[in-house]
Amino acid sequence: MTGPAGGTRNGVVQPTSRRLSSSERRRLGVVLVGMAALIAVLVGHATFAPQAFRLTALVFDAYQLVKPRDATDPPVAVIDIDEASIGKLGQWPWSRRTVAEMVTQASGLGAAAIGFDIVFSEPDRTAPMRLVEEMRRQGVSIEVAQNLPDPDALLAEAVASNTVALGIALSNETTAPAPDPKAGFSFIGPDPRARLIPYSGALANLPELTERATAMGYFSFPPTPDNIIRTFPLVSMQGDRLYPALSIETLRIAQQEGSFILRSAGTDAGSAFTDLRVGALDVPLSADGEIWIYYSGLPNMPVISAADLFDPAKAGALTGQIQGRILLVGTSAVGLRDIVATPVDPAMAGVKVHAEIIDQIASGVFLERPDWMIGAERTAAITVGLILLVVLATATPALSVVTGFLLAAIIGGGSWLAFSRALTLFDPLLPLAALGSVLLTALPLLLMLTHREKRFVRESFGRYLSPTLVERLSENPEGLTLGGEDRELTILFSDIRGFTTLSEKLTPTELTGLLNNFLTPMTDVLLKREATIDKYIGDAVMAFWNAPLDITDHPQKACLAALDMVSALQRLNRENGMGLKIGIGLNTGMACVGNLGSDQRFSYSCLGDSVNLASRVEGMTKLYEVSILVTEEVRARTTGLLFAEVDRVRVVGRQAPVTLFALLGVSDGDVEEHAGLLDRHNALITAWQAGDFAAARALLQGLLARPDNALSGTHALYAERLAGLPEAAPDGWDGVFTASSK
Repeated sequence: MTGPAGGTRNGVVQPTSRRLSSSERRRLGVVLVGMAALIAVLVGHATFAPQAFRLTALVFDAYQLVKPRDATDPPVAVIDIDEASIGKLGQWPWSRRTVAEMVTQASGLGAAAIGFDIVFSEPDRTAPMRLVEEMRRQGVSIEVAQNLPDPDALLAEAVASNTVALGIALSNETTAPAPDPKAGFSFIGPDPRARLIPYSGALANLPELTERATAMGYFSFPPTPDNIIRTFPLVSMQGDRLYPALSIETLRIAQQEGSFILRSAGTDAGSAFTDLRVGALDVPLSADGEIWIYYSGLPNMPVISAADLFDPAKAGALTGQIQGRILLVGTSAVGLRDIVATPVDPAMAGVKVHAEIIDQIASGVFLERPDWMIGAERTAAITVGLILLVVLATATPALSVVTGFLLAAIIGGGSWLAFSRALTLFDPLLPLAALGSVLLTALPLLLMLTHREKRFVRESFGRYLSPTLVERLSENPEGLTLGGEDRELTILFSDIRGFTTLSEKLTPTELTGLLNNFLTPMTDVLLKREATIDKYIGDAVMAFWNAPLDITDHPQKACLAALDMVSALQRLNRENGMGLKIGIGLNTGMACVGNLGSDQRFSYSCLGDSVNLASRVEGMTKLYEVSILVTEEVRARTTGLLFAEVDRVRVVGRQAPVTLFALLGVSDGDVEEHAGLLDRHNALITAWQAGDFAAARALLQGLLARPDNALSGTHALYAERLAGLPEAAPDGWDGVFTASSK
């Protein structure tokens, strides 16, 4: 034998798998699709990280455009070999004598240090001895003194006599080794060299310049995917030697320091840069030794045309611009091709980028993107994706969309606040992509399943429920359990009295028309009172309350519906000249309600002892000749209604007696009509149940004589019972009537 919990095997109950409800299937589908989309975004982002970072970089660029670094009075100035200087001093490259004079002039005006964003890799083409040799190759015989001045030597002397850092270009396009670095590096923490990109060679200065120089740094920009300079490595490696960037090298010699201190974290097997110390200045670094450049545009930085250094009339003005500052010598002339793109300027002189780095380090304002930030962004993406998935699986599509936009605003706003308040670069694109992918994949599925669920509800319950309840149910299918559940219901059965006899007198067509005319107003009444129409069985109607939706005061509404049905039948009889009568039985109790039937065909219905009792109560209306009978469970949970107890009955199939009450009407409107009747009737029932048959007979005489007796059929039944009984009740009398038929 099997029960609802499962089958049995060897006397042991075996559980059966529960079929998922439509809402559970909808949630599961939304979660699975959303999770797949979320995982796809995370995997795609990790797989195509370099390509994804191009988009991220554009976001950070936009942040800098909106909020650049605050302008300062920078400790750096630029000696610009511009178009005007070339026009005055001649085409580039100039004589090294001119460059040497420029160094001497700038140092004399109080420069703290001079850095060259230029490489002097070839001998001066204007050197007198080179000109003599060229003339001799062309057949010109010329005799000159052996001690002609060498411009390269003059520049070497100027470099050695002043605080100057020469520039070199590290490159993987040459194998020429870089000269030995001038500055030393000491480490605090494990050696992080493995994080640096090694260069195969360098474009360096003439050996005589390099030998006399006290400082040397590289200025070459490493290639980027979109050729925009956002970061710059402050330390690089060629061979097994470390080289500083020109910016920090000029800061070192300006502070008269001999070396740099590099800090790192991790282990020897896997270490990362954390920061660099140059003199009194600390510089936070990325794990790869880079600095994120936070551009200000340097609106207050002096940019001095190189030709002005040779104009004695401008010496006084230049002193205020140069004194105490680091000078970077570079070029903005278009023909010399030292122009780069930055987040704030698509065509910036490369020397100004190095000036931005010096100013940023000196001001102590740094953008940071810690090594753990990628993990934080992925965690944020997973978190907001899961939050949105939970909302999609449990809430309405509209609320899901609102939640998605709210989470997007939180992510976007949080990223901006991290930049503007904490100078921390948090990429909002991965979390936003996670939100977008989840929303764009799971939301259409949710809409489709929700629409299908609503359509199913409307199609399934449109014939059972009022349009208002159908709409409520379609908007909130969570209130529906189709697999069967135990709920407290109020069940109604109604039947036309004498329908079998009536049907014998009518043709099938006439009978169909009669039933349609009868069932239509009955259905209208039931739907208006929020009933669920279970089924029509010929002339009988079965309905119940409190499923699939919760109905407050369902016993009260069921009683009012029964009274309305009687009133509707009376109007129908008047309008059509018929004499139909109905019996209605009501009971409240627990029942199993849901989709009942087979896998091929089922309907939404209920079953249980309370349902059977309601059917038996309806059958008893024939015996007592009343229109509406209810059980004690119904009567006890109503207000403002007139009831009359008619009997205690042991119905077919039940051993426990049931107290039945006739529903006579609404107390406000019918109390005067039934005044006096109920008092005598209640006395009759009391005498009957006490076994005082003499008193019961006396009370019946008065009741049967009343012309307005709404319970005349019941009283006639009691008169018939008393006719065959003695004056006193027999032993064991309990006043319970045992029904022999349904």
